[in-house]
Amino acid sequence: MTLDDGTSRIGSNPFTTPIEAREPARRLRGRLAMPVTVWTAQGAAKNAAGITVSSVLIAEGAPSEVLGLVDPLSSFFEAARETGRFLVHVLASDQTRLAEKFALRLPGDPFEGEDVAPTPWGPALIRTATRAACTLHGTTEAGYAHLVRGRIDEIVLDEGAVQPLVHYRGSYLSTGPRRG
Repeated sequence: MTLDDGTSRIGSNPFTTPIEAREPARRLRGRLAMPVTVWTAQGAAKNAAGITVSSVLIAEGAPSEVLGLVDPLSSFFEAARETGRFLVHVLASDQTRLAEKFALRLPGDPFEGEDVAPTPWGPALIRTATRAACTLHGTTEAGYAHLVRGRIDEIVLDEGAVQPLVHYRGSYLSTGPRRG
């Protein structure tokens, strides 16, 4: 597999569950195209944490909310619960490597080499042009994950035509209008 920056991984993931052993619900989820986002938070001890999240919804309203399924054992979940704030970054088609880093599929600290700006909601990844700053509104167990609800406090939008990064059947793809 070749990532958007030309980095290649050798072979497939040796820990991947064979198709015949996968849960039907997981296989169903794999047939839904989902947006790829990176959620970041700054823990109480000032430790930056982040995670790639593809199970995401935006609920319009007053106030609007973002909902996402997050691993309850992740450092992001712990940091967001400690501070009650987090950022959701929407990834573009050329940010596959960023998605892989925050999914912890590449070695090292996912923030390493990234331009990051501190915000009251946590570390903002500068090269993501669309993001939402959120206040934690609640969490609920949902299957193996936790459904995290965040009230959207502030939004930064890329007004240009962006080709989004999408997760579909275990792969990153893109769809939509192309940039510029």
